[in-house]
Amino acid sequence: MTEDTVPDTIAVEQVSIVPANEASWDDLAAIFGTDAGRCQCQRFKVVGWIWRDSTQEQRTAMLRAQTACGDPDAVATSGLVAYVGNEPAGWVAVEPRTAYPKLRTSRVPWAGRSEDKDDDGVWAVTCFVIRKRYRGRGLTYPLAQATIGFAREHGARALEAYPMITQPGKEITWGELHVGARQVFEEAGFAEVSHPTVRRVVMRVDF
Repeated sequence: MTEDTVPDTIAVEQVSIVPANEASWDDLAAIFGTDAGRCQCQRFKVVGWIWRDSTQEQRTAMLRAQTACGDPDAVATSGLVAYVGNEPAGWVAVEPRTAYPKLRTSRVPWAGRSEDKDDDGVWAVTCFVIRKRYRGRGLTYPLAQATIGFAREHGARALEAYPMITQPGKEITWGELHVGARQVFEEAGFAEVSHPTVRRVVMRVDF
């Protein structure tokens, strides 16, 4: 499927979503490309400042180990991969909240709430990456929905996300929106539990 043939809105029946360990590393690398490829979804994983305390090669190796791509028998993986037809198109990171060391020191998840930071029964959705030619076509909606069943099936008792509030007429760059938009999680069935900053909310599903 070429950029010219990707519809403005991707129909749900065109999308299949699998755990990352059931996808190939080449497919995931195609989704990350070059713009999202610098971080390699390690923003909340690297202790310290990501650009000072890790290299591109280290971040790539970390993502590859975390996802266990190409190993369908792996005990764990760190996210889900979406295909449109047979083409790799999107990624969402979803793991126990304790798997993200930088979340422990972030204001957003904890402000105004009494939460046990060591509770590995609470999972978190931390990042979306959509392949460039599929952006703006609604792919984050089925990815967000898929995180619920995935987390529940792997023993989570709750699932959280930390999305942005988007406002009509106010531009938000794609890079800013890697955490997802509030309406995406609302449609998936998450409920707002706190509003720690002007532009960020905590959304949650309890199982």
